[in-house]
Amino acid sequence: MLKPISLADAQHLPFWRRPITLLFVMALTMPIAFNAWSALLNNFVIEVANFDGADIGLLHTVREIPGFLAVGVIAVILFVREQVLGMISLALLGVATAVTAWFPSLGGLLFITLLSSIGFHYYETVNQSLQLQWLPKDQAPQKLGWLVAAGSASTLVVYGLIVLTWERFDLAYNTVFMAAGGLTALLAIFCLVAYPQFESPTPQTKKLVLRRRYWLYYALQFMSGARRQIFMVFAGFMMVEKFGFEVHELTGLYMINLLINMIVAPMLGKAVSAFGERRTLMFEYIGLAVVFAAYGGVYWFGWGVILAATLYVVDHVLFALALALKTYFQKIADPADIAPTAAVAFTINHIAAVFLPALLGLLWVISPAAVFGLAAMMALVSFGLSLLVPRHPERGNETVFSKYTAAPAE
Repeated sequence: MLKPISLADAQHLPFWRRPITLLFVMALTMPIAFNAWSALLNNFVIEVANFDGADIGLLHTVREIPGFLAVGVIAVILFVREQVLGMISLALLGVATAVTAWFPSLGGLLFITLLSSIGFHYYETVNQSLQLQWLPKDQAPQKLGWLVAAGSASTLVVYGLIVLTWERFDLAYNTVFMAAGGLTALLAIFCLVAYPQFESPTPQTKKLVLRRRYWLYYALQFMSGARRQIFMVFAGFMMVEKFGFEVHELTGLYMINLLINMIVAPMLGKAVSAFGERRTLMFEYIGLAVVFAAYGGVYWFGWGVILAATLYVVDHVLFALALALKTYFQKIADPADIAPTAAVAFTINHIAAVFLPALLGLLWVISPAAVFGLAAMMALVSFGLSLLVPRHPERGNETVFSKYTAAPAE
């Protein structure tokens, strides 16, 4: 294998072969498979596999198991470079997505979803680690915002093609899954062979890292994972089950999300730089609490589809502010801790994901409004935790309590 190239030396490469370009190519590639799968999933499982709320909850519980086991990345990178692992994982996501329609049963979908989830979660763990290692701290919020916008643009193309072609050409689920998954796999292989291996300036610790001074970051990750599950599993499911959205209609709603995110995401990056992580996170969490409470009102009071669709869009935009949590950690972390802590954080983020979708799927059968009420309470807990983020986080100033300690706790 060729000798790795340092980030400084990589700046002399042609622009298309530099680390920042690779990050953008990765940001464009992953959404092709993942969001095509997401756009079709709710209709596929209801129309073809005859799922109910309990079945979809179980599916998403299985999907999140690899996220819970993301800490295993630490063991893998003892033998495989992070960049290589990321590309292999991305290819696995693509292949598993491509064959999804071949397994139209509960057992089959649980199996293939587990495989695609291994690819997705290991890729995302490595991707977040590489972003924080390769992006300078002073530029990270803005460039993370642009990466979010790039992913949104890629997803917009996927959704646009589905909306324009699904009914006109009477597409089959298998056709779309194969096309999206296959393209992602091919692009992942291209990235693996076309780009040099980049060497970060600080060697990463290749063992489990749990530090007391990161406790607030861990807590925020846990709550973020719990809230995200309710949005991922039940918000789209609600649009199909309650309002009868068809594939092209639900995908059209996703497209509105993406158009807004393409415009707003770079602004969100600037907002984090201007207002700081503390205020950004506070705004995100109080906004999510209001949105989830209103979701419950859709069921309790029979509020209509227009409000539900509007809430879905606002919900999606607010979740994009999660980039503030990344930059908060980047500022407080020892540079050598980024890779192992990314793996630990992914595991913490998915602790609730292992059991929450299945349990809430059962609750959904009884009271969908109660599911969203629980999510609103979770958002309020996150808001309380965000009050502990200092205005100027850095190593030694991880929380508002840090000023009362003599030295950074390990």
